[in-house]
Amino acid sequence: MKNIRNFSIIAHIDHGKSTLADRLIQTCGMVKDRQFKEQLLDNMDIERERGITIKSQTICLPYKAEDGKNYILNLVDTPGHVDFSYEVSRALNSCEGALLLIDASQGIEAQTLANLYLAMENDLEIIPVINKIDLPSADPETVALQIEEDLGLDSDLVQMCSAKTGEGVADILEAIVKILPPPEGDVNAPLQALIFDANYDPFRGTVISCRIINGRVKAGDRIIFMSNMAEYRVEEVGIFHLQRRPVKELQAGEVGYILAGIKTVSDTRPGDTITLKANPAAEQLPGFREIQQVVFSSIYPISTDEYENLATAMEKLKLNDAALTFQKDSSNALGFGFRCGFLGLLHLEVIQERLEREFDLPIILTVPSVCYHFYLQDGAMLEVDNPAHFPDPAGIDRTEEPFIKATILMPDRYMGTVMNLCMERRGENTNYHYPMPGRIELTCELPLAEVIYDFYDKLKSITQGYGSFDYELLDYRPSDLVKLDILVNGERVDALSQLVHRSNARARGLHACERLKEEIPRQMFKIAIQGAIGGTIISRTTISALRKDVTAKCYGGDISRKRKLLEKQKAGKKRMKTVGNVDIPQKAFLAVLKSEQT
Repeated sequence: MKNIRNFSIIAHIDHGKSTLADRLIQTCGMVKDRQFKEQLLDNMDIERERGITIKSQTICLPYKAEDGKNYILNLVDTPGHVDFSYEVSRALNSCEGALLLIDASQGIEAQTLANLYLAMENDLEIIPVINKIDLPSADPETVALQIEEDLGLDSDLVQMCSAKTGEGVADILEAIVKILPPPEGDVNAPLQALIFDANYDPFRGTVISCRIINGRVKAGDRIIFMSNMAEYRVEEVGIFHLQRRPVKELQAGEVGYILAGIKTVSDTRPGDTITLKANPAAEQLPGFREIQQVVFSSIYPISTDEYENLATAMEKLKLNDAALTFQKDSSNALGFGFRCGFLGLLHLEVIQERLEREFDLPIILTVPSVCYHFYLQDGAMLEVDNPAHFPDPAGIDRTEEPFIKATILMPDRYMGTVMNLCMERRGENTNYHYPMPGRIELTCELPLAEVIYDFYDKLKSITQGYGSFDYELLDYRPSDLVKLDILVNGERVDALSQLVHRSNARARGLHACERLKEEIPRQMFKIAIQGAIGGTIISRTTISALRKDVTAKCYGGDISRKRKLLEKQKAGKKRMKTVGNVDIPQKAFLAVLKSEQT
């Protein structure tokens, strides 16, 4: 165990985490130059295009240090986005140390702080690394000062590198060996293995990524998951190189994988503890919790014939993504679909893109919403995430919505506009302080429903890309919620209904009406588009009718002849309006989702 080092790389988005992982893999000789490709540990096309890590990966690096000893470095790569913070916390729990990566031109950002606190909660040894020192705008001396003053870390430990060019990477490897502690654990104690990730192999079933805390496990052992007491027989254990490599057994301190013929990823929960049936551990490892979905939206196929294909695609995605939940749903306007729960908006976007790319399925998403609490007059409490399940307003005693604590880091010149944005979104308890000259950290308590709409896009826009944003869920607070219905030609369109705060209802209603007016084609009769709360109309636009010139055939004669024709046309339009159906094009549903500025 003395020659093992388990570590993770934590950073804000775009600070070069995956690039540094690539350089470490190359420096340790794990990949030949002709086989190398950027973002080696990222498997999905979306990860490569966007430059983000969605699914955490692990790799075991053999390294010969300057002292002549051979070490095994287990790198547990973590996702960088706030949606996946629970996965990050489980990955950090399986390490003894972390590289805190900071961009030499950007300095400390919101998620740098959030991830540092996560690492400190797990008592990790931290090595600060300043990346991108080759950039013309790099200012590593100022960033090093920030690290000492704001983060309280020792500036003597700071490593300078450029992950792009490879400069300084060898020094980081030496620092990992010298500074980070080896793992602790008892090989002879009952098995305790921490699951920090799982993915699906179509031929072997679920591949469990785990860190062995105590004991040992080998093929043939019968194991138990301590959260649900499910029992399996181990088929294979091994370590992660660029491909999986089987070994005889995994011992305390090691990071590896277990194959046990598990059919779905959702059976294995991140944070769970594995133990042996023959010699079980006395207690579960701390920190396990169920994954909580935060954002809810319904997914419908554009063509109703594609419903079966969508159902198959959702099942396959569920095999790979335990955080996705879904159940059957139906809409009068869009037919059959699925009501899905997501970890956040990025998770929603990723699922949408994967459905469209991997399964070639064009889909429609309804307006994303969060889970609200409705307390009724009879004392019952309902959890509602779908506007279709909105209870009778007469029976509601009070309503509550989830709040978050948002942390925004930005240059101080944007302070005024960002404060205005937070106030528009019903922000409370706003505080700020200066972590360094010229930069300001703003904390604000906001309703989650206001953030998922278009908050992040607006923040990036008004701070010209310099603002960084991180959040954590706080609690549920009293709120005045109403159901906003959209009526087209007097008919309610259930797929466009939204749960909104009463103060925002008119603005949202106007926005939806204006968007629909642009997208719905004109008919031979007038179409009224209305936003309504219950029986009260709060917004309206009208699509004017196409007019056929019925008087064209009248050449001269008395005016009463023309009037007679126009009256006849008017009566016909009135009759047409009562029986005519308005087909809402698919792009109209998408238009309502977009914010005012797009």
